[in-house]
Amino acid sequence: MTTTQEFLGKKEASVNNRTVSESCPSNIALIKYWGKYDNQIPANPSISYTLNQCRTNTTIEFLAGEPFSVQTFLSGNEEVKFAEKIGKYFRNIEQYLPWILQGKYIIRTENTFPHSSGIASSASGFGAIAKCLMSLDESFSGEMTGEESLRKASFLARLGSGSACRSLYDGLVVWGESQVRGSSDLFAVKYPDEEIHEIFKDFNDWVLLIHEGQKSVSSTVGHGLMNTHPYADRRFQEARENFGPMKEILAAGDMERFIKLVEHEALTLHAMMMMSDPAFILMKTGTLEVINKIWDFRRETGLPLFFTLDAGANVHLLFPNDGSEDRISSFIETELLQYTQKNGIVKDVMKF
Repeated sequence: MTTTQEFLGKKEASVNNRTVSESCPSNIALIKYWGKYDNQIPANPSISYTLNQCRTNTTIEFLAGEPFSVQTFLSGNEEVKFAEKIGKYFRNIEQYLPWILQGKYIIRTENTFPHSSGIASSASGFGAIAKCLMSLDESFSGEMTGEESLRKASFLARLGSGSACRSLYDGLVVWGESQVRGSSDLFAVKYPDEEIHEIFKDFNDWVLLIHEGQKSVSSTVGHGLMNTHPYADRRFQEARENFGPMKEILAAGDMERFIKLVEHEALTLHAMMMMSDPAFILMKTGTLEVINKIWDFRRETGLPLFFTLDAGANVHLLFPNDGSEDRISSFIETELLQYTQKNGIVKDVMKF
């Protein structure tokens, strides 16, 4: 069993001025993670698809020997509060990268997708930062390379944003101890490709931007409300139990059961929000209209268009590239775009 001891860093490191750049995609969970313990340990395991086009591109300039400080720029604009958050994060992970406080950081980052779009920028953002840190670590201490380095990057990303640990791998990714071999609460692992039916390896994820403003309740607050939630324990148990059916579904290529499980998980996430104390609702009228339209379309056509939701109002439209995508995309553009704020849609694929 892996412990945090495995990721402790070497004390000996020779730091110097260096600039590194990395890119990391976002991801969308199918079995949801909602609720956590201290040190970003998930209350239940989760499984996600990693996106292709929606990503964060980050450059870190490290100035060795200068007093520790962090300066951040998002799309060219300085973000002081984000710099404070990253500075706190760097201090928290010093035991894993002992050289990390020995210089000044200038971090420039940009997303390829709109802010507040229902695409997890914290996942791609902390994933990109963790990859940059491991690139610096390889240069300064030569401690890890290859797969070991990637696993430690996933471990470090988790400490910044839980779901970020899943963005370090392509395809289907699991975080949290579960029925999937090698899975851990400390880092994410790639779901075995050989156990996935071909139909699930080439998927579309089109995100309808129902609401582009700031959420009324942050994900951090939402996770915290699970600590006193009357149905939390049952929810955590259900998520663990859902890994059994999910493994069967992925191996068999059972699209009907896949749709049912993924939509159930999305609605359960929002049901937990509505039953929190205080209760909150992140879905909007347009979210519900789109869901009902999808259900009607699927009943009428039998085509595999379905949805999942993040912790927000925007709808991730999922459908495979199986020959039906032209008819599905036409329906989306003619019937569903009207429920977005500004005809807003982000088109991505999940392909591996």
